[in-house]
Amino acid sequence: MSEIKKIGIITSGGDCGGLNAVIKGVSSMANYYDLENVVIPNGYAGLYNLIDFEAEDLISLDYMRAGLFHSNIAGSEAGHSRVKISKLKDAHKYERIKQGLDKHAIDALVVSGGDDTGAVALDLVNKGIAINHVPKTMDLDLQSYSVGGDSTINAISKMAANLRTTARSHNRIMILEVYGRYTGHAAFRGGIAADADCIIIPEVAPDFDVIYADMFANYTARILSSDVKAGSYLIVVSEALKGNKPEDEVDERGFLVDKTRAADAFGHYPLAGSGKTIESELKKRMKDDVKMKEFMEQVHMYVPDQYEIPEIRIIRPTHLVRCGDSSGYDANFGKECGAGAVILLLQNVTGATVTGVTNGVIEYMDIAKAIKENPVNLDQIALHEALGICFGRKSIKTSFGKNVKLEKINRYL
Repeated sequence: MSEIKKIGIITSGGDCGGLNAVIKGVSSMANYYDLENVVIPNGYAGLYNLIDFEAEDLISLDYMRAGLFHSNIAGSEAGHSRVKISKLKDAHKYERIKQGLDKHAIDALVVSGGDDTGAVALDLVNKGIAINHVPKTMDLDLQSYSVGGDSTINAISKMAANLRTTARSHNRIMILEVYGRYTGHAAFRGGIAADADCIIIPEVAPDFDVIYADMFANYTARILSSDVKAGSYLIVVSEALKGNKPEDEVDERGFLVDKTRAADAFGHYPLAGSGKTIESELKKRMKDDVKMKEFMEQVHMYVPDQYEIPEIRIIRPTHLVRCGDSSGYDANFGKECGAGAVILLLQNVTGATVTGVTNGVIEYMDIAKAIKENPVNLDQIALHEALGICFGRKSIKTSFGKNVKLEKINRYL
């Protein structure tokens, strides 16, 4: 690889916490080594159209300009888009991108994004473009930790915990449906932090009888034990839920989707319907359960034709879980990995996903390995089942911990 004098910075895919920190990490390390660095705006759309940019259209991030990016603010000042280069009909798309890079004398790229972004980066690496990748996804579905995960978990946790005030005021069952694509890390960790009663994630096919039994037992016990007859039940559910009816609209993996909206450039239809499905299944069981009617009468809540079963509310915070503030962890991780990506380029290492910087050691793996889907570990779920959380499956009552592997590890920040 020829000597690197100028680096282009791209953020792509969905926005989230920590991305401005990535940009500052890349820029600051590049400036430390006297490398020019510029923002290529609006993700891969900007890269594809780079040839049409004039020199003054690209913002050079010297120390002063980079100082205007704030690491503790979520989102990305560099902008985003969802573009799959290989799907473009332009037969000369790769030549066009290379010509754009040559026009602006950009020798290498640092791209921050998730699995789709990483797949495009890998494609471009295979076409001879020097790229390193900083993992970014609030879904945490890559093989390494990714910028945005901690910020999103904190947002979900706060929202879920805050819902208890309105839920308890109305004795409601609350369903918080959150982003996460095909993995449940965000719902899993956010729900645990908020002391959710039930967490439903794509890795576990839900048994609605189990969910209902747990809800009935905990919800009724809380109200019966309250001197003001107040209680609630909180479910956190990931947006990806398998369809269970012939009429359900599902994607190629069987998850509920909204096909009234267009698929994105990578062929993904918006996931939809998980909260509504759980609401429907619970309502059906409540109406059929004689014990529920008896309970409503016992606590003097029952009103014929109007208030015969507890109320259920679905909350979909959608983009609110990925906007606002970046967590301190994401700001640190983003800066360090952005800086690490530049150092790897200077060491002639490309096609790498930076997975962390620990004790001065830059840790990385091949992009192809990093972007493989990483589901929630079922053993981790079992641990939290032992702690009392329902995951919509029949848990086996065992003495958790007797048969787990033990490993002594010395680890420092």
